[in-house]
Amino acid sequence: MSTLKKIVMVILVSGLSFSSHAAEKVTIQLKWVTQAQFAGYYVAQDKGYYQAAGLDVTIKPGGPDIAPPQVIAGGGADVIIDWMPSALASREKGVALVNIAQIFKKSGMMLTCRKDSGIKSPSDFRGKTLGVWFYGNEYPFLSWMSKLGIPTTGGSNGVKVLRQGFNVDPILQKQAECVSTMTYNEYWQVVDAGLSPSELIVYKYEEQGVATLEDGLYVLEDNLKNAAFVSKMGRFLRASIKGWKYAGDHPDEAADIVLENDDTGAQTEKHQRRMMREISKLLGNQPQGVGYLVPGDYERTVEVLMSSDSDPVITRKPSGAWSHAIWDAM
Repeated sequence: MSTLKKIVMVILVSGLSFSSHAAEKVTIQLKWVTQAQFAGYYVAQDKGYYQAAGLDVTIKPGGPDIAPPQVIAGGGADVIIDWMPSALASREKGVALVNIAQIFKKSGMMLTCRKDSGIKSPSDFRGKTLGVWFYGNEYPFLSWMSKLGIPTTGGSNGVKVLRQGFNVDPILQKQAECVSTMTYNEYWQVVDAGLSPSELIVYKYEEQGVATLEDGLYVLEDNLKNAAFVSKMGRFLRASIKGWKYAGDHPDEAADIVLENDDTGAQTEKHQRRMMREISKLLGNQPQGVGYLVPGDYERTVEVLMSSDSDPVITRKPSGAWSHAIWDAM
């Protein structure tokens, strides 16, 4: 081997060794299964944005039996995606989660109803059965009913609450006049199952003034005292936001990248491409950019969570539940 080749080999090996050593590990736990709801992170990984930031990122899919707050509390993740009601409830119970970025500015939750049920406005909910997600997802609904003055204990003057699974069977089988859906997922499951948009009427929580913040990034509070962690997560956030921007500008490509990462094979191109377009509408256009938590949005969420006549998800206003420290470190 020539001297020149030896020098080149040393440089290449040294470079590889340095890159491997320099790559800092980050594990993110998703709130749900691999789908376009999380496209920005998969795009950031696929496009090499994380690698360019000196990061080795592991994306862990979620599912019905996975609670992100429990995962991070047990050391299984550095950062999780969660909805703010769940995160604040966990914080009050002792898992000190802190919101470091709010990827979704708008809520995608809504109530989807059959028109043939006679429902033309929220006042027609009385005497009807409504499908509601629980496990922390019920609080915006309960706050909404409280705002409308409609009891949730049944009867002709109230509504009967059906504890809805994460499917839309109740509306298809006429077990409920309305069901909980997301703009980017379950609503389209209803449509694909045979009920056309003209046969449905939807009520978006965002438009009813009871929406709470959904997909945000959360870390453990103690980790924010570590300068190295803050620096690492600043790079992670910057690369993730770059991934989200690319996904928004190239929705079909982003959906295809998600499909490539779906090890279950359960997702379809049609559904994921449609989902990606709906997800893009939730990212917001605040002046600071995608991912910036607007304090007023946080305050609104806390107000909604504490306004229900039933047991509130949190019993007191949180302190220290969000921080711009990572945002400022980008």
